[in-house]
Order: sequence, then C-alpha cells, then structure tokens
Amino acid sequence: MWSYLRAFIAMLASVEIMLTGMFSGITIRQDYEMPEVETGSYTQYVDPYIGTGGKPWTCGMLSTAASVPFGLVRLGADTSFIGGAYVVKTNTSGYYYDHGHIEGFSHSRLSGTGAEDYEIFRVTPAIGNKNAGAIPYSHNYETAVPGYYAVYLQALDCLAEMTATAHTGVHRYTFGTSKDARLSLDVSSYAGNSRTEKAFAEYDEATGLITGGCVLHAQFSGRYDGLPVYFAAKADKDIKNIEINGDETDLKVDINFGDIKDEPVELKVGISFVSTENALLNLEAEVGSRTFDDVQAQALADWEEELSLIKITTPDNDIKTIFYTALYHTMIMPSDLTDVNGEYLGFDKQVHTAEGYTYRSDMSLWDTVRNTHALYTLIQADVQNDCLNSLVEMAETSGALPRWPQGAGYSGSMFGDSANIMITESYLKGFTDFDVETAYEYMKKSSDGSVYKVGREFVDEYNTYGYVPDDIDNTRKSVSRTLEYAWEDGAIASLATALGYTEDAEKYTEKSMYYKNVFNPENCYFMARNADGEFDKTFSPVITSFYEDAIPLGLARGFCEGSAQQWRWSATHDIQGMIDLFGSEEYFVSELEAFMEAASPTMAYIDPGAGYWVGNQHDIHTPYLFSDAGRDDLTEKWVRWTLAERFDTSVEGLDGNDDGGTISSWYVFSAMGFYPLAGTDRYWIGSPNVDSADITLSNGNTLSVRAVNQSAKNVYVKSVTLNGEAITGNYLTHEQLTAGGELVFTMSATP
Repeated sequence: MWSYLRAFIAMLASVEIMLTGMFSGITIRQDYEMPEVETGSYTQYVDPYIGTGGKPWTCGMLSTAASVPFGLVRLGADTSFIGGAYVVKTNTSGYYYDHGHIEGFSHSRLSGTGAEDYEIFRVTPAIGNKNAGAIPYSHNYETAVPGYYAVYLQALDCLAEMTATAHTGVHRYTFGTSKDARLSLDVSSYAGNSRTEKAFAEYDEATGLITGGCVLHAQFSGRYDGLPVYFAAKADKDIKNIEINGDETDLKVDINFGDIKDEPVELKVGISFVSTENALLNLEAEVGSRTFDDVQAQALADWEEELSLIKITTPDNDIKTIFYTALYHTMIMPSDLTDVNGEYLGFDKQVHTAEGYTYRSDMSLWDTVRNTHALYTLIQADVQNDCLNSLVEMAETSGALPRWPQGAGYSGSMFGDSANIMITESYLKGFTDFDVETAYEYMKKSSDGSVYKVGREFVDEYNTYGYVPDDIDNTRKSVSRTLEYAWEDGAIASLATALGYTEDAEKYTEKSMYYKNVFNPENCYFMARNADGEFDKTFSPVITSFYEDAIPLGLARGFCEGSAQQWRWSATHDIQGMIDLFGSEEYFVSELEAFMEAASPTMAYIDPGAGYWVGNQHDIHTPYLFSDAGRDDLTEKWVRWTLAERFDTSVEGLDGNDDGGTISSWYVFSAMGFYPLAGTDRYWIGSPNVDSADITLSNGNTLSVRAVNQSAKNVYVKSVTLNGEAITGNYLTHEQLTAGGELVFTMSATP
C-alpha cells in the first residue's frame, strides 16, 4: 500500500512541477546534476533518510536536517502534501519522505519524538512576484549527509543547500532564473498545530542585518507559557528590497535580491532563546566571515570525529549503514541551549550563565534513560555530565526534576520521574561532577509527594495504597504508573545506599516492591486494581492502549502505549523477584518466548500488536531477560533476530519512533554484544552481529570487542573473555568495560 502511495505522490509532484514551470515560464530541467558531496570514512555510511518515512504512527520521526553533534540548530526541509496540507500527523520532525512538497527550510525540530515543536524561522525561496508557498520536489534531486542537506527545486530552478553550526544555520541558494530572486523568512513559523505571538522583525539597511523573534507555543513549548526565540540573519549579497509584512501572530520578511542568476546567495541565521543580541553573537562567533563551504566542511569533520568513537568491522555494508546511521541519530539531541557567551534561558524564564558545563535541554528522558544515556556514559561523558548538571539546574529554578525537558520548560510528557534512573545510574558509574546531594533531595521529594503535579501524578494515592488505584486514575495509566514509580523508587534506594543513607535505602527499597501489588497471581499479569483491592474484571492481555484510547471498553485499562503483555516484564530493578512471581523460571521463560513469538509479522507494521515491539520503550529490554532465567541461548537468539528483522536501510528503517535516539541506541549496543540494565552499572551480555568494534572510551581507554566465528548462522555465544579472563555470568560492569582491553566473544551455530 505504502509503495503505491509513494509512487502516486511522486507522480502528483511531477505533474505539479511541470505545470508550475509552464505557468511561470521556467524551463523544467530534467537533467540537473546535484553537487557532489564529500563524506569521510564513517559519515559515508550514514543515511539520514532512514526512519523518515513509513506508517505515520510507527514512523521513526527522523529528518534529513543538517546539524552538528548535539547542537540546537537542525536546519532542513519542512514537507507537506499538496498546498501545504498535512491531512494526518505524519512525521513530527517536519520532514516526511512520502510528502511531495516543501514549505521551506526551518532551523530546528525535535528528533525521533511523537511531538511537534520548533520548526522556527522558516526560509522559503521564491521568484518574481510569486508568493512563497508549498513547492513540489523530487527525491531524484535531493541529497542528505551528516551536516548537509540539499534539494533542487525544479519549479523554481533553484538549488537550496543547508549546513549548520551549534546555534547557526547557513543557507545557500542558487537561482537559475533572471527574475527577482527572493527569500521569505517566516518569523512566526512553527511545527504542526501550534501558534506564535509577539513576533517582530527589524532591518538595518546600513549593516544588512535582519533581527527578530517571537514566542512559540507548540506541542511542548505551549505547555509552559511559550518559548521566546530570537534570530539574527545576514546575507552575503546586497538586498534590492526588503518588506516586513504581517502582525504579531503572522509575520514575514520578504528579501528581494534582484537578478542574481547563477550567483549563489548565502544567508546566515543565528538562533538564541535569550535575545537578538545573543543570536548575533552566536552568528559572529560560530560562522563570522566563513563561507558555506567552510561551515559545511567543519560540520562534516565534527560528525566524522564523533562517529569514529566506535570503529566496527563487518563484511555486510547494510550493517555498517544501519550501525553508523543509528550512532548518528543518538547524537542529534540533547540540544545545546548555551549561547557562546555562556548564557541560557532557564525554566524560570530568567537568563542564567552556565559555568563549567554546557546547559542542555530536549531530553526525551522517559525513553533515553533506558539506553541512550548509558551510551553517553561510555563515549560521551562530557555530554552526560552536561545533562546531569542541567537537570539539577532545572530543578533548582523550578522546583522539580523534569521528566521530559524541552526548550526552557517542562513538557510534562509521559509520567513518573525518569531522571531518577539516569542520575542514579550515572553516580554508580562514577559521575560525581554534579550536585548529587541536591539531585537526591529532589528525587525524594517527588516520591514522597511534595512536588505533586510536577513529578508523579496520584503520588499520594500511590503512597497510601501501595499502587495507583485504577478507579481514581481517569487517564487509565494506573498499572504503568505503578510499575514506573516502583522502578524509580528502586533507583532512589540504590543511590541512597551509594551515599550511605541506610534508613532511606530501606524505605525506598520497600516502596520499590509496590510493583508486586498490581500482580495478579491467578493469571501472572500486572493488572489494574481498584482502591478496594479488586482487580479489573474487564481485561485482555492482547488489547493495546491505542485501541483503548479510541474505544474505551476497559480491555486495556491501566496501560500506557501498549498492552498488558508488553508491560508484563517491567520490574527491571528486581528481575529475580519478578521471575519468582511466575512461580518458576521455566514458566517465566515459556511465557516470555510466547511474547517474543507474538511480534508483528514485519518491521514497522501497520499494527504493532500486543507482542514484542522493540519500537517502543517499555518492552525494549525483553530479549535480554531470558539470561536472568538461565537461558542465555534465547537472549542470543532473540537479540540477533531483532537486529536482523527489525532494522534495515529503507526510509521505514526503524520499528517505531526513535525518541531522541533510543531505538538507535538499542541497535548500537546490541550490535556490539552488550546492553545496559538502566539504573545500574551493569550491562547484559548479548550476541554481537559485527566482527569487531573498537570503542574509544571517554576516559581515554579503548575497549576492543572481537566476535570470533560470528556470522548470520553463528548467533550463539560459546564463551566470553575479558582480557583473557573468562566471564561466567550474564553481566559485565561499567568498571570492567571502561578499564579497556579486549572483550572476546567466541560464536557458534548451536547453543
């Protein structure tokens, strides 16, 4: 179906391109040659199109935007159907492969999430007197590599190219027509069904500088009274005429360069959340007099350096492409909100100065806490340290640790206290360059109820009953909340132990066992439970909450973004205790394997179903649980099955929303043969699908992973050694890995 739809959209775009050319007098060039773009040893394997298309609800939600690692600017195309129509929410990053039109090129977007935000300060080329609008385009004339995006717009005879620094987007437009070449800068652009206010713009004719800004109220930023955004822009060509049209909610700057046929015009746009002055500082410091080519070369070099932190070998180029594209996607967010002078906009909407770290936001913590931050603890310790300090600062300025910080405020997305997991895990792994005592106090406050409505919902009831009663949770997430809260209390207990607070450790360990209060021993499922202690009588383990949200019959009451089957394996802070609830390891294994076998027929299926779904976070770890029940062979089998069957090089490419690099991180870790147990300093042993991986660790050491006799058939691990010593358990510790040396897997075709 989707291939036919894609072909139909491409046909419509081609017809519109032809008709547009006829009425505008432009000769539509069918033989245009896109510029050759240099890539490096590792960037050559990155395909930014992976995860940009497919079914809207299981799309990777990724984009082809140009960026640098962990920057703020992600400059790329905002696409739509004909005439700017969206019809249904498709790719929330702004770029959807199966759209046939480009509305323009905006300066940031969220990566891989289900939320639409940013898409600020959209620039759209136009010619003559024609207003800027949705422009048909063809993938035949499009290029995307790390740090660079380009598309030839046949209907305008214009090549549009993008590159970026951390806070600056650099555009280059080459018009092939002698008509007036124009760029429309939409000061009040936004993502999806959003709005802006207080838009303004000014033009200084003496300097050629255009400045402006607005307050953005998008899907997340609208939840905290809006995000102020500012820009400073300058072109390298004289401006023939400039017009500022509109009002405080819909404002555009029309820039007319006159006749610049075949003469590229570069537009440099600095971004800040603090002020137009800071936007200009960012522009001058990060770009200055450098050309587009200079900036693009540096962006490529930055990506090459980061991707080279893990050097894999494999004869399979598809695996290389999937791996390095996944690694690339783990480094899009969190965003750098610190201007070049050290200033940033805090959660209190006041300007602060970061000292000794980079203030970061856009952390999809409910997702990334499960594996992405663990990757940072190995190879991106500076970024992880930034995140820890930023979270503490966010709590200090607003009263609580956020669970999904976006821009300059709480998005409130998902539920619980995901920061607890990340903070505890980091401390256990030796991260101490942040105020852990302050973080610990905020963790306790949320669990105890003193930051109600900012941290946990229904926390008082949770503490009273030992679970969230379903008959008081009108959002129907009672079971999921209980499981997550217990996990997060387990993290508090672990941190309390590490800090030497024995009484606290006992208290929160007891609370972490509350997850057992929603386990029904009659059917061995976690189930919704009312305040009177009765379990839900309308229950189906195979109905997901997605159906329940559409038709509330009560069959999936208590669950968020999934089914009772998918939440059945969620007590990862007490894995042995969870196994014991099933009565025996054998029964646990049989039920877990049945769950794995119930996975959807294909990757990114139209209905992910109630079985194993690596494309969502709550059951992403499940293949590794077999080893805790004595079946390492089944962990190895299902990890390799997932690597082979749930990732590929197509535009669909991922099994669900990437959520800030979470699904991508699953692949990176699993391909190397180990996977983090979130909230701890341990990593499960899996089954690598690469022959080797040399990992440059943040502490300067190198961990060399070798998989002897690894192949598509040899998926079972015969033995594991670390620096010559046999590993007999099913875990490795962070200390073992970061000491460096050689980790050797000897593989076999039989368990």
